[in-house]
Amino acid sequence: MKELCFTIAGCNHYFGNEFMEKGMKVKLVKEPDNAFDKEAIQVKIKGLGKCGYVANSLHTVKGESMSAGRLYDKLGDRAKGKIVFVIDGGAICKITDTGLGNKHR
Repeated sequence: MKELCFTIAGCNHYFGNEFMEKGMKVKLVKEPDNAFDKEAIQVKIKGLGKCGYVANSLHTVKGESMSAGRLYDKLGDRAKGKIVFVIDGGAICKITDTGLGNKHR
């Protein structure tokens, strides 16, 4: 299967991205009740909580990353990822566990 990558966006609304490092693990949690985006996927880091969202706009998706809309149906309710690059205002990550086997967790 092709590697699934995404961009973390909106970090400046939470903790910024200065603390982010290559190899850091992240959790992805679908947020279907989000008033602004029905395909919203929040990004969490252990010990901090929500640190941003999977980018879902032409203006925030970087490089060949997938938008939240393109990723949404490929992930369970919860998934895992790892930071590959820290970029200005966010990070590029790859999916390490789609979470499809744990929809009811």
